Amino acid sequence: MRLLIFGGTTEGRVLAQQAGELGAEVTVSVATELGAEELYGLEDVRILTGRLDRSGMEVLLSGFDLCVDATHPYARLATAEIRAACERTGVSLLRLLRPASQIEGAVRVSSCQTAAEFLADEGGNVLLATGAKELSAFGALDKNRLYVRVLPTHEGLSACEAQGIPHNHILALQGPFSQKLNEAILEQYRIAWLVTKDGGRAGGLGEKLSAAQAVGARVVLVERPPDEGEGLEEILEKIKERLV
Repeated sequence: MRLLIFGGTTEGRVLAQQAGELGAEVTVSVATELGAEELYGLEDVRILTGRLDRSGMEVLLSGFDLCVDATHPYARLATAEIRAACERTGVSLLRLLRPASQIEGAVRVSSCQTAAEFLADEGGNVLLATGAKELSAFGALDKNRLYVRVLPTHEGLSACEAQGIPHNHILALQGPFSQKLNEAILEQYRIAWLVTKDGGRAGGLGEKLSAAQAVGARVVLVERPPDEGEGLEEILEKIKERLV
């Protein structure tokens, strides 16, 4: 069986490894070189790097028996394009979802724009841990109170510069991070508000929340968009059934 995985998550790497061990012929498509780095070391797994539009996905899907969308829970556009491409090509699609988190005490918002509107009426420094693509939503806030944690890529740094974030407010780091490191960052920059998404356990959400509680910072949680899918074990069982 030829399996195509659109990657981008820790679960995607695990799925690729275990599906290959089961006997599937596995190809993983990731958008960036950073995503490809996360897959280094996997044996007998073909890795393709580069962003694809829907037509590119349709061309790639030709010849595959099954597609798994293992992109990030917040990658709404990618998920929609993958679904449409699979429908056009007739390739079966499964959606791999990491479990949502049970969180108490956070200010819950539906989007980064809503988070920015809330913070406009609140004082104190803000640590944005929502990704470079979301920075424009916070454009109306005072840049001197914003600290931004982004991936150490040209894309991340360019997004910060485009939004006028002071260079000494840019934290170009690749997580997930320990609770202690999160605490150190929050304390170093006197953060009153941590803005994050529900990246689940694999995304280090627990360590972020514990660190914020330890130093007295408040959390603004951008909730996940509606989505449907299955967990890693359920996906692997369906792959096993196809391999019998």
